[in-house]
Amino acid sequence: MSSQPLPLTHARVLKIALPVLLSNATVPILGAVDTAVVGQIPMPEPIAAVGIGAVVISAVYWIFGFLRMGTTGLTAQALGEKDACEVSALLARALLVGLAGGVLLIAAQALIFRIAFAASPASEEVEHMAQSYMQIRIWSAPAAVAIYGLTGWLIAQERTRAVLVLQLGMNLVNVVLDVALVLWAHMGVEGVALATFVAEWSGLALGIWLCRDGLLGAGWRNRARVFDPARLRRMAALNGDILIRSLFLQGIIVSFMLLGGRFGDVTLAANQVLMQFMMITAHAMDGFAFAAEALVGQAVGARNLAQLRRGSRLAALWCAVIAAAMSLLFWIAGPALVRMIATDPEVRAAAIHFLPWIAVAPLLQVLTFMLDGIFIGATRSSDMRNMMALSGVIYAVTLLLALPLLGNHGLWLAFQVSFLARGLTLALRYPALERAVAAGT
Repeated sequence: MSSQPLPLTHARVLKIALPVLLSNATVPILGAVDTAVVGQIPMPEPIAAVGIGAVVISAVYWIFGFLRMGTTGLTAQALGEKDACEVSALLARALLVGLAGGVLLIAAQALIFRIAFAASPASEEVEHMAQSYMQIRIWSAPAAVAIYGLTGWLIAQERTRAVLVLQLGMNLVNVVLDVALVLWAHMGVEGVALATFVAEWSGLALGIWLCRDGLLGAGWRNRARVFDPARLRRMAALNGDILIRSLFLQGIIVSFMLLGGRFGDVTLAANQVLMQFMMITAHAMDGFAFAAEALVGQAVGARNLAQLRRGSRLAALWCAVIAAAMSLLFWIAGPALVRMIATDPEVRAAAIHFLPWIAVAPLLQVLTFMLDGIFIGATRSSDMRNMMALSGVIYAVTLLLALPLLGNHGLWLAFQVSFLARGLTLALRYPALERAVAAGT
C-alpha cells in the first residue's frame, strides 16, 4: 500500500465504477435471459413461476447482503488506517460467515418455502413450478452467500475488474446451461434452477482464486486477530443493523411481487418482466454507489473529511448521468425490449401498459443509491436501519391507500415511493455523518 493516498479524480471513480456497473448489469440481464428462455413456452405460468421463485430465493439470499456491505465498509476503513493484517482477517471472517449462513438457509428451507407460499396468491400450477425451482436453487446457498463477502472485500480495495471477472464467469456458465437444459433438454423451470445452482458453486471457486492474495497473508491465519472479541462485536453490530435494514427492503420487494398475483397470472408475469428493467437500473447505479463505499470508507479510516466530500460528489455526479441515460433508454426502447423478453401477447400488452413506471424509476432512485453507498462506506449502519424502517412504514401506508384505488398502478406507485423515501430520510442524516468524521469518531 502506498503511503500517500491516490488523488480523487473522475478517472479514479470511473475505474472503480465501470467494471462494477458492467458486472452488476449482467445480474439482471441474466434474469432477463432466464425469463426469455422460459418465455419461449407460449403460456404465462412458467414466466410467473420463475419470477416468484427467483424473487423469493434472491430475497432470502440478500438477507445476508449485510456480508457484502459490511465487509466493504470495514475493509475500506482498514485500508484507510493502513492495517494490512486486518484486511486479510476480514476476508477470513467473511468466508466463515458466508458458508455458515448458507448452511443455515438449507436447514431452514422447509420453513422458508412454507412462508413464501402462504403469502403467495398465485395459481396452484404456478406455485408448484416455483417450488420445484426453489428446491434446486436453495442447495447453492453457501456459495451464493459466501460470494457476497468475497465481492465486498474486492470492492473495498478498488479491485473491481476482479469482481467483473467473477460475475462474467458465473453468468457464462449459467447462460450456457440455460440454453442446454431448457431449450435443448426441455427441462423447463427445473433446468433454469439447475443452471444457476452450478453457476453459483463455480463462482465461489473462482472467487476464492481471485482473492488468493488475501489468503496468502498472515492475517487470515491469525486466529487471535480473526476471532478478536472487540472486532467481532463491531462486525456483529454492523451486520445486525444492515440485516434488519435488508429485511425491511426485501419485505418491500417480495410483497411487491406477491401482491401482483392478486391481479392474475398475466399481470404477475408482466410485473416480473418489468422487474428485470428495475434490476438492470439498480445494478447499473450500484456501480457508482460501490465506488462511494470504497472511497468513503477509506476516507473515514483516514479521518479525511475533504476526501469524503469529494469522493461522494464525484460518484453522485456519474450516478446521475447513468440514471438519466437509463430513463431515456426505457422511454425509447422499452416496448421493443418487452417484446424481446416475452412472447405471450397478453403479457406483452400488460408490461407495456405499466412501462412508464420503469421509465421514471432511475431518476427517482439516484439519491437512494448514492446515500446507501456513502453510509455503507462510513459504516453508519444504525442510520441505515432506522431510515429503512421509516421508509417501510411510508411504503405500507402508500400501499394501503393506493392499492384499492389504483390496482397494479397503486402497487407500482408505492414501490417507487419507498425508494424516494429512503433517499430523503438518509439525506436528513448526512450532516451528522460529516460531523462524526470531522470529530474523528
